[in-house]
Amino acid sequence: MSVRCISNESLDTTGFSYTLSLISGKYKMVILYTLMEFGIVRFNEMKKYIGEISYKTLSHNLKELEADRLVHREEYPQIPPKVEYSLTERGKSLIPILDMMCEWGDNNRT
Repeated sequence: MSVRCISNESLDTTGFSYTLSLISGKYKMVILYTLMEFGIVRFNEMKKYIGEISYKTLSHNLKELEADRLVHREEYPQIPPKVEYSLTERGKSLIPILDMMCEWGDNNRT
Protein backbone atom coordinates (compact mmCIF):
# COMPACT_ATOMS: atom_id res chain seq x y z
CA MET A 1 0.00 0.00 0.00
CA SER A 2 1.47 3.35 -1.01
CA VAL A 3 1.43 6.29 1.36
CA ARG A 4 0.27 9.59 -0.06
CA CYS A 5 2.52 12.54 0.58
CA ILE A 6 0.95 16.00 0.68
CA SER A 7 4.02 17.54 -0.96
CA ASN A 8 3.24 15.47 -4.09
CA GLU A 9 -0.43 16.44 -4.21
CA SER A 10 -2.43 19.50 -5.21
CA LEU A 11 -5.92 20.42 -4.05
CA ASP A 12 -6.60 21.92 -7.50
CA THR A 13 -6.67 18.46 -9.07
CA THR A 14 -9.35 17.01 -6.79
CA GLY A 15 -13.04 16.54 -7.43
CA PHE A 16 -13.64 18.41 -4.18
CA SER A 17 -11.92 21.50 -5.58
CA TYR A 18 -13.92 21.35 -8.82
CA THR A 19 -17.23 20.98 -6.97
CA LEU A 20 -16.32 23.82 -4.64
CA SER A 21 -15.47 26.04 -7.62
CA LEU A 22 -19.05 25.60 -8.87
CA ILE A 23 -20.92 26.09 -5.60
CA SER A 24 -18.70 28.38 -3.54
CA GLY A 25 -19.82 31.86 -2.68
CA LYS A 26 -22.21 33.32 -0.17
CA TYR A 27 -25.41 32.62 -2.10
CA LYS A 28 -24.92 29.83 -4.64
CA MET A 29 -25.84 27.04 -2.23
CA VAL A 30 -28.83 29.10 -1.05
CA ILE A 31 -30.01 29.50 -4.66
CA LEU A 32 -29.56 25.79 -5.34
CA TYR A 33 -31.43 24.95 -2.13
CA THR A 34 -34.28 27.30 -3.10
CA LEU A 35 -34.64 25.65 -6.50
CA MET A 36 -34.42 22.18 -4.93
CA GLU A 37 -37.23 23.01 -2.51
CA PHE A 38 -39.57 24.88 -4.86
CA GLY A 39 -38.75 23.56 -8.36
CA ILE A 40 -39.48 26.40 -10.77
CA VAL A 41 -38.97 29.85 -9.28
CA ARG A 42 -39.28 33.34 -10.68
CA PHE A 43 -36.53 35.89 -10.04
CA ASN A 44 -38.54 38.16 -7.71
CA GLU A 45 -39.90 35.17 -5.78
CA MET A 46 -36.35 34.00 -5.17
CA LYS A 47 -35.22 37.49 -4.17
CA LYS A 48 -38.06 37.74 -1.66
CA TYR A 49 -37.44 34.22 -0.28
CA ILE A 50 -33.70 34.71 0.20
CA GLY A 51 -34.17 38.19 1.62
CA GLU A 52 -30.83 39.91 2.16
CA ILE A 53 -29.43 39.33 -1.35
CA SER A 54 -29.29 42.30 -3.74
CA TYR A 55 -30.82 42.13 -7.21
CA LYS A 56 -27.37 42.51 -8.76
CA THR A 57 -25.85 39.71 -6.67
CA LEU A 58 -28.77 37.36 -7.34
CA SER A 59 -28.58 38.06 -11.06
CA HIS A 60 -24.80 37.53 -11.12
CA ASN A 61 -24.98 34.26 -9.21
CA LEU A 62 -27.80 32.92 -11.38
CA LYS A 63 -25.79 33.73 -14.50
CA GLU A 64 -22.77 31.88 -13.12
CA LEU A 65 -24.88 28.86 -12.13
CA GLU A 66 -26.44 28.89 -15.60
CA ALA A 67 -23.00 29.08 -17.25
CA ASP A 68 -21.93 26.09 -15.13
CA ARG A 69 -25.03 24.22 -16.36
CA LEU A 70 -26.50 23.82 -12.88
CA VAL A 71 -29.47 26.16 -13.41
CA HIS A 72 -31.82 26.52 -16.37
CA ARG A 73 -33.23 29.95 -17.27
CA GLU A 74 -36.51 30.04 -19.19
CA GLU A 75 -37.56 33.40 -20.62
CA TYR A 76 -41.11 33.88 -21.88
CA PRO A 77 -41.77 36.45 -24.63
CA GLN A 78 -44.44 38.51 -22.95
CA ILE A 79 -44.95 41.89 -21.36
CA PRO A 80 -44.04 42.25 -18.58
CA PRO A 81 -41.13 39.85 -19.06
CA LYS A 82 -41.39 36.52 -17.27
CA VAL A 83 -38.26 34.55 -16.39
CA GLU A 84 -38.23 31.29 -14.47
CA TYR A 85 -35.32 29.34 -13.04
CA SER A 86 -35.03 25.64 -12.29
CA LEU A 87 -32.33 23.05 -11.70
CA THR A 88 -30.88 21.26 -14.71
CA GLU A 89 -30.28 17.52 -14.53
CA ARG A 90 -26.71 18.35 -13.58
CA GLY A 91 -27.98 20.67 -10.86
CA LYS A 92 -30.41 18.00 -9.64
CA SER A 93 -27.48 15.65 -9.17
CA LEU A 94 -26.47 17.90 -6.23
CA ILE A 95 -29.78 17.23 -4.42
CA PRO A 96 -28.42 14.29 -2.36
CA ILE A 97 -25.63 16.56 -1.10
CA LEU A 98 -28.09 19.34 -0.27
CA ASP A 99 -30.39 16.84 1.46
CA MET A 100 -27.50 15.55 3.57
CA MET A 101 -26.60 19.12 4.55
CA CYS A 102 -30.22 19.74 5.59
CA GLU A 103 -30.28 16.53 7.60
CA TRP A 104 -26.96 17.34 9.26
CA GLY A 105 -28.26 20.81 10.19
CA ASP A 106 -31.49 19.39 11.64
CA ASN A 107 -29.56 16.83 13.69
CA ASN A 108 -26.90 19.24 14.97
CA ARG A 109 -28.90 22.38 15.60
CA THR A 110 -28.52 23.51 19.21
